[in-house]
Amino acid sequence: MKLRIVVTLKNGVLDPQGKAIQHALGSLGFDGVADARVGKLIELDVADDTSDEAIDQMCRKLLANTVIENYRVERQDSVA
Repeated sequence: MKLRIVVTLKNGVLDPQGKAIQHALGSLGFDGVADARVGKLIELDVADDTSDEAIDQMCRKLLANTVIENYRVERQDSVA
């Protein structure tokens, strides 16, 4: 089973990378960008019988810092 784990900063957490991107885009003439936030995408290929609990533990223990980050798990449809 293929998974995508999308990790983003929680609202209210400062995002210096996002601010740098926003500033750089403005410097390049893209003045319409009001905000930019940076996150990460992790793709995993796990056994089909991997439990939701195990996936959640992977995210909480390693893939996301739940103090400052949110995450969501997206299951990718497999092509038969």
